[in-house]
Amino acid sequence: MIRVRPLPAVPPGEVRRVEAEPPIAVFHTEGGEVYADDGKSTFALRTGHVDAPPAKKPVRTHAVVVEDDRAYVELSDETPNLPPGVSWGSMS
Repeated sequence: MIRVRPLPAVPPGEVRRVEAEPPIAVFHTEGGEVYADDGKSTFALRTGHVDAPPAKKPVRTHAVVVEDDRAYVELSDETPNLPPGVSWGSMS
């Protein structure tokens, strides 16, 4: 699992980039829920499905566990849907 900043450091409604291969985004919703995925806000946070163009394929979502006001992200074993010609190594 990847340890993320304490939740008070990620205010509700904010997103933080977490260094991983490939990098992931951790979202803290206004309702206090925490989600993580490979993409940005054009994807449904719970499922990773496309909400708006230009994205065409869903992104991976990752399990998030919150303990003692700290989020931990367990990376998905699925292969990420990266744009054509982009590899994990080129995203760092």
